[in-house]
Amino acid sequence: MVIMATETKSLQTTAEWVARNLPSETIIDVEGLNFYYGRERILHDISLSISGKGVTAIMGPSGCGKSTFLRTLNRMYELTPGARAEGRISFLGEDLFRIDSVALRREIGMVFQQPNPFPKSIYENIAYGPRVHGIRRRSQLNEIVEESLRRAALWDEVKDSLRKSAFSISGGQQQRLCIARALAVRPQVLLMDEPSSSLDPKASAQIEATARELSEELAVVIVTHNLQQAARVSDYVAVFMTGGELVEDGPTKKVFEQPEDPRVQDYLEGRFG
Repeated sequence: MVIMATETKSLQTTAEWVARNLPSETIIDVEGLNFYYGRERILHDISLSISGKGVTAIMGPSGCGKSTFLRTLNRMYELTPGARAEGRISFLGEDLFRIDSVALRREIGMVFQQPNPFPKSIYENIAYGPRVHGIRRRSQLNEIVEESLRRAALWDEVKDSLRKSAFSISGGQQQRLCIARALAVRPQVLLMDEPSSSLDPKASAQIEATARELSEELAVVIVTHNLQQAARVSDYVAVFMTGGELVEDGPTKKVFEQPEDPRVQDYLEGRFG
């Protein structure tokens, strides 16, 4: 059955979810996901559970569907004509495809490969999302801006420059600003699509440290082609292979040291990909 987002429902609150005693260790559950662009199938029968805390790294060779998979988790693919999904994804026990897309993307934020700040001030980049969701009081916005920048490890660097353009800071700072912007609406999941691939080693290390710190309070899902980064930053890994197959997933240490699938062993040892 093709899943269509023709019918939506409001996302239930975390309190309601907990009251129904759903397993707190899983926040997103994917079952039998197939994904298509037109007639071309990009993902093949993906099943994966994502923990409510910690970092899950999605890794694999180029072109294996990592970024496409990430975009199914907050339905960003709906912006692409001809894209469709089949299967089931649940978020907090609810059918992800029936949740209002605005509500869903508030709960599941995303940071892209290239920093993409708005052409506004640093302050207005962070305040934009809360304003969209109805927050107008200046004192409350000020608190959200500071809290979000602190959580993204950027406050000390920009606190005296909040009225300056977001384009006036470095690329690494812009990426952390984008993280802060996503955090401003207090999501429960943060998706990161190769967030440090265009950054220098120092800026990459800052992004990794930020992801690790954030993972103590929310779920972080990061797509990376960098095996060393996946080993450093993640608690769990999911390995995709060419053709859009998920061939192995589990705790990072186990998959890296004792992979069960020989294709994963070959990939980790650089024999392909």
